[in-house]
Amino acid sequence: MVLVIDSQVAGVSGDMLLCGLVNIGANRSKIIDGIRSAESLCKGVKIKKIDFLDVKKNSLQATELLLEIDDDTHERKGIEIKEIIEKSAEKLKISESAKTFAVKTIETLIHAESKIHGEPEDSVYFHEAASFDTVVDILGTAIALDDLDCFDDDIIVTPVAIGGGTVTFSHGISSNPTYAVLEIFRESGIITAGGNVKDELTTPTGASILVNLAKECSEFYPSMKIQSVGYGAGQKDFEGFSNVLKIVRGVLSTQLQLDTVKILETNVDDVSGEVLGNMIEKIMAHGAKDVTISSAITKKGRPTNLVSVICDSDTMNSIMDLLVTETGTLGVRVRTSQRYIVPRSVKTVSVNIQGQSFDVRYKTRELNNGSHFKIESDDIKEISGVLSISFKETEELLNQEIRKKL
Repeated sequence: MVLVIDSQVAGVSGDMLLCGLVNIGANRSKIIDGIRSAESLCKGVKIKKIDFLDVKKNSLQATELLLEIDDDTHERKGIEIKEIIEKSAEKLKISESAKTFAVKTIETLIHAESKIHGEPEDSVYFHEAASFDTVVDILGTAIALDDLDCFDDDIIVTPVAIGGGTVTFSHGISSNPTYAVLEIFRESGIITAGGNVKDELTTPTGASILVNLAKECSEFYPSMKIQSVGYGAGQKDFEGFSNVLKIVRGVLSTQLQLDTVKILETNVDDVSGEVLGNMIEKIMAHGAKDVTISSAITKKGRPTNLVSVICDSDTMNSIMDLLVTETGTLGVRVRTSQRYIVPRSVKTVSVNIQGQSFDVRYKTRELNNGSHFKIESDDIKEISGVLSISFKETEELLNQEIRKKL
């Protein structure tokens, strides 16, 4: 199964994600009972009302969380909230995956606050996240995901709308997104976008949930047979769009995995082969997936080399800098492309050749009930040098040994 969390228009908050899962079919009673079981662990908290309501957001039918609580405490330590979530999760009949997700999500929030304020994690105080709402969002989402058996799904998140303008909170006025949201998304691999309003669209809790769920961030939906769609409403109302998080679940229509990459291209006509060879090594060392150089003819019959690089969005900028500094090019073309890749894994096996033992890495894949493996060329090259035999002969010997172990 594949689960797409579509947050590219209205962003994401903890309650929107929880409500989207309820809308898609998660057991409401189980979630409410689980949340109520945590009430006694949170001193000063009394749940007055909790329910999931059917509402309309700009004419779109969605599910919204109704939560009314009395809370005598205005701030709590992050570790207090973590302890509440841990103890509550242990009391509930949920999977280890759900428990681990809940704990890691609150740990992500605590770590972000610790990083921002330069304080030890056990000294961090929550203000906005101090209320019982945070426990509700994280624990409720864990229960809902577990009820739907989503932890084994391929979970994909679209680029996340974070909003703009300014936001007022306990530390004063800040430009949006808030410090915590930036810290949570930093180096997560999740793409962010401004959005349609000057307002907060993504909350720290929502961001923490996403980074602990998403296995991939993609600008496009995968090829899938859609089975169910859920809509989780946020508390705010906006003109021009529905403040709703969309959750789509289905079955992949191919065994191939969908991937999104950046393709960088530039034409160079005044550099030597030595320069291009050195450039390839540096670009690959900076995380490029592949580099191709093709000969071509440009204006006025000039011969040129077309340099094409495939990379991820997080390595794109550094690779563009390398293209410019290494070749002197005056521009780089960039486009986003989807690709389907065969699922593969890298394994290591110990083999014995000519009385010597070597650890050999190889990529293996299974598709359409067939399997295939390919040895890492660097390992073949190294072993070839040690044994003083040709690359080709070394590869044949290694293939024979690995087949015996499959």
